[in-house]
Amino acid sequence: MNESYVLPLVDISKMQSADLSDRLEVANALDQACKDVGFLYLKGDQFNFDFARALILVAQRYFQQDTATKMQHYIGLSKNHSGYVPIGEEQFSGNSYDLKEAYDVNYDYCGEMTQFPLLGPTLWPNDEVFKQTVSAYYRHLRDISEQIFQAFALALNVDEHFFDAKITHATSQLRLIHYPYNPEVKDAEGIGAHTDYECFTLLLPTAPGLQVLNKQGEWIDIPLIENTLVMNIGDMMEILSNGKYLATKHRVRKVAEERYSFPLFCACNYDTVIEPVPSHEPAQYQPLIGGEHLFNQTAQTFNYLKKRVASGELILNNAVPLSSFGLCESINDNRGETV
Repeated sequence: MNESYVLPLVDISKMQSADLSDRLEVANALDQACKDVGFLYLKGDQFNFDFARALILVAQRYFQQDTATKMQHYIGLSKNHSGYVPIGEEQFSGNSYDLKEAYDVNYDYCGEMTQFPLLGPTLWPNDEVFKQTVSAYYRHLRDISEQIFQAFALALNVDEHFFDAKITHATSQLRLIHYPYNPEVKDAEGIGAHTDYECFTLLLPTAPGLQVLNKQGEWIDIPLIENTLVMNIGDMMEILSNGKYLATKHRVRKVAEERYSFPLFCACNYDTVIEPVPSHEPAQYQPLIGGEHLFNQTAQTFNYLKKRVASGELILNNAVPLSSFGLCESINDNRGETV
């Protein structure tokens, strides 16, 4: 059953207030929306949609290039999982086929060398305007995401700055996704059903297509609302909240028009231990290393990483199966299960 469904809308403007009661008002609204649905719209005075409009234009120009040019910066050539993602590179389950291409940008970390596979300098195309425009949007949303982490801390009844030290060099990824309209393709989804791996996602879409699995097991179409972002809960926030918030399964149906989508996946530092925040409730989840979980899930979906796993070049430690969180599976069956 498909129907148009409007998500809760939370205004985060008051997170900028010096008055704690204002910030608690935002935290309470965020808490309610995340408990009820796990998907919501965000608006606020913090958002400058000029950055978004510039991003859309530069993405349209980039994806108009021929495939050979884009493949010069293929993600499999990078050291920190960044770069161009061709159609068919990702596979969430079975033999599903995603009708999309993307350019993935990580936190452009240029500090001390680390052994973390998702942290390092981004593989950029030879286009300075692209780099500057994408970086400006990334920085803008990353700044706002820090306020949202503080709102979550308040909502979870811990110190407002609980997350501050955990997101200094976060492995948060921005994806520029292009869904081409192709009437000849009859069975392909834009992107297969999945949960996001990180804490939460801030999504800017340009056209309809997003669907969310509701608590009745129905796929619900999510309409666009101008000057808002769509936000959803990911695996790590489900753990941090001890199941208070559930990661919500979602997909992009076959698009009826060309579509662009720009999710920023907001995570913690690679080596952060993700476990339920301190409370009086017994922990319902096994702790995991945030970056390790993120990389393990990524390695189970991207073909270039799957090949490395199959050849023995890459070994995944403590990996849980895809879709181990949220409403899409029996949670009790999956907590702590590894592959």
